Amino acid sequence: MLSIKKTTLPNRVRIVTIPMRSTEAITVMVMVRAGSRHETKSINGISHFLEHLFFKGGKRYPDPHSVAEAIDSIGGVFNAFTDNEFVGYYVKVAKEHINTAFDVISDMLINAKFDKDGLERERGVILEEYKMLHDDPKLLVGDAFERLIFGDQPLGWSVIGLPEVIKKVKRSDFVNYKNKLYTASNIVVAVAGNTNLSKVTKLTRQYLPFPKSTKPNRPLPYRPGRKAIRLNIVNKKTEQAHIALGVPTFGSRHRDKYAAKVLSAILGGGMSSRLFMSVRERHGLAYYVYSNDTHYVDAGYLAVHAGVDKDRIDLAIKTILEEFTKITRELVSQKELTKAKEYLIGHFVLAMEDSDAVAMRLGLQELLGNPIETVAYIKQQIKAVTAEQVRSLARRIFTADVLTLLVIGPYTRQKQFSDLLKQYQA
Repeated sequence: MLSIKKTTLPNRVRIVTIPMRSTEAITVMVMVRAGSRHETKSINGISHFLEHLFFKGGKRYPDPHSVAEAIDSIGGVFNAFTDNEFVGYYVKVAKEHINTAFDVISDMLINAKFDKDGLERERGVILEEYKMLHDDPKLLVGDAFERLIFGDQPLGWSVIGLPEVIKKVKRSDFVNYKNKLYTASNIVVAVAGNTNLSKVTKLTRQYLPFPKSTKPNRPLPYRPGRKAIRLNIVNKKTEQAHIALGVPTFGSRHRDKYAAKVLSAILGGGMSSRLFMSVRERHGLAYYVYSNDTHYVDAGYLAVHAGVDKDRIDLAIKTILEEFTKITRELVSQKELTKAKEYLIGHFVLAMEDSDAVAMRLGLQELLGNPIETVAYIKQQIKAVTAEQVRSLARRIFTADVLTLLVIGPYTRQKQFSDLLKQYQA
């Protein structure tokens, strides 16, 4: 069982340490409440751009090669990620190199130079990343679906931003954004692996002297609206159609969060799930099909993603809608319910064997103000979900007025797809 140790430094940086004696590795992760939800339209994409710039060098490691070489020379790995609600930076090394991990991540975040040449080179890199996203419909479908379901507000904006913003954002914009959000009360240092709280606290004090602040940054709250349009077609010449079909749900603190996870697993979790068997095995319509439930602090959704035969897309959508209808009308059998629960628990337990996954999950919960949930607690909550809870939730969320469909493929007529959605009956 994982033991979670926490403390808060005088400057308000929070530390979460998870000792893992069974591993020789250690992950040092710095998480910042500075994702794309904290942007305005004029700087949409700056969180992600800034994440890239931190790797360009500081004082002790003055260029990208020095940063990479410091980690490569001890056999470590390092990376970063930007999401709607947070940004994370991590270094994973053998336990004896924990000081180096702190040193490198400290120099990146505290002493970043944001020099003109590095900024301009990275501007080009991110514009190519934008093109890559829009060239790959399997990647684009999730991004476009969130824009459709959340609308024109920060939660619905793309993390990568828009080309016109990427092209014009200036060094002063990065400095101002960093000074505003990269402050102590917006930061959690999460360390998982073969270490202890005392050592982590000492190293955090030494290497990560973030400016003191009293109040964590809060994004504008999500404001759901009754949308007349819940359908969008991205016309693109493709050999396969890519779809995301789903419904809005609720935030990460909602009492039905675990029922949603079980519901999603029954529909599209694994190769024996309902959607995999009906869409792929029975009809041969898709190579990939799966369901995912996503929860931000104050909003969420459950969606089915699939890459389907572009000439039989109507049948694919009808088949998915039939599964929505079925799960709202019939109780799940005890056998199928148990299988879905064990699928979730098994995947979760396997993920929590890695120090980087542990640091990210528990650090993120602390960062966003969610209760830190232990492995035992999560297993208990999943096991407690009943068949009636699954059906009740399905009836509440799978309603015709909120069905949302994003299609990428060689299509121009919305009526083809709006007529399919109108046929849905829960």
